[in-house]
Amino acid sequence: MNVGARQVENEHAEWVRAHEALSRLAKERAAADAEEGRWLLAALRSAAHVHLGFGSFAEYVGRLFGYKARSTQEKLRVAEALEGLPVIAQMLEAGSLNWSCARELTRVAVTQTEREWLEAARGKTVHQVEALVAGKALGDKPASPSDFSARRHVLRFEVMPETLALFREAMSELRRSSGARLDDDSALLLMARYILGGPRDEGRASYQIALSVCPECGSGAQQASGEMVPVGVEVVAMAGCDGQHLGPLDAPVANESTTLHQSVAANDSAAASNGAVANDGAHTGAPATSEASSRRPSAHTGARARATQTIAPATRRAVLRRDHHRCSVPGCKNAQFLDLHHLKLRSEGGGNEAHNLVTLCGVHHRAAHRGQLGVVGSVSTGVRFQHVDGSDYGQLGRPRVAETHAKAFAALRQLGFCERDVRRALTELAQQRDGREADIESVLRSALGRLSAPRVR
Repeated sequence: MNVGARQVENEHAEWVRAHEALSRLAKERAAADAEEGRWLLAALRSAAHVHLGFGSFAEYVGRLFGYKARSTQEKLRVAEALEGLPVIAQMLEAGSLNWSCARELTRVAVTQTEREWLEAARGKTVHQVEALVAGKALGDKPASPSDFSARRHVLRFEVMPETLALFREAMSELRRSSGARLDDDSALLLMARYILGGPRDEGRASYQIALSVCPECGSGAQQASGEMVPVGVEVVAMAGCDGQHLGPLDAPVANESTTLHQSVAANDSAAASNGAVANDGAHTGAPATSEASSRRPSAHTGARARATQTIAPATRRAVLRRDHHRCSVPGCKNAQFLDLHHLKLRSEGGGNEAHNLVTLCGVHHRAAHRGQLGVVGSVSTGVRFQHVDGSDYGQLGRPRVAETHAKAFAALRQLGFCERDVRRALTELAQQRDGREADIESVLRSALGRLSAPRVR
């Protein structure tokens, strides 16, 4: 063999060895990730950090692996999910599935669907798997329709050190003022509301965000710098509690993702309350947007559309004074960006009288319409707040039951069942099971058996 041929062979051998080594490391890494997750979960459940004198489990893991708290939380979530997904867990341990893909699949797969999800994810990159599961809920199948209003979005910023310091201080102040442990989503929601602050008249909310609602299906979208972003049914319900109705849109707006926009515009002969909504309390529009919408002439009458407020300003002021200008949930100290929530929902016949209204902060108001917070009783006899498992607020004893029922609530609401009926069915199930846990599919089947046909919106 001449020198040139030997050199080519050596070069080929080098890339082959490199590829084989990387392939081996990839399998070993996947197996190590699987084992790491199991032991992290065991350490958490046995409170290893307490025995070693660490202040928190996140600190303990951070010192061992250098992980940030969020990374630790995600690894624990995946490890716990894999306990009920034996096929995905086995593939991760064998190195035929990497941890990043397993992480995404655990967001949607359950025991009965994991093989379908694995088949759908076969040969796809991590980014393709992320797109595959986007808009899907736990228990959905790959062919299930996507609900992109429930999709989580990631915000990334590159800032100077002083900006980072100020941002962290601002987030800490928001959490202190609310008196509750806020996640990033809730804290940024409150921060955005503060920046969008409008009139300080107690009769009207201090922020406005334009929200368009389709009169046919009840779906909603929120304006975001020229783009319509789909929102969940709970957001539309919040707007119905404490907002202004601006009337129907006059003409279609060109937009590449305009099914909702076109639906709204095509029904401009509908009643004003079924067209564009500017939620003057919970979710509704930048002042300029709301004002511009209210001044737009009607295509049918030629007259200016008039904004109508859900709750009379005088009633709103009276309820805020009665509730001492703070959120009514025990322990919540939030006294800013307050909404009024209907004890008997407007969509189910509840009126706008003061005795049917209670003051909630934006975070707890959203939780109520998501089914994560129960609001029962009356103003005269006392309003009580409960977790979805039926326990009193602050005394959550069955977190897995609460999580399963909250997911079932969201799924049933998306199917068109009204809040009252869904709450009743899930409450009956929680009492019947007497604390026993059930998977999401069993809860949904049992709840559907107790519900009549979905309401036509």
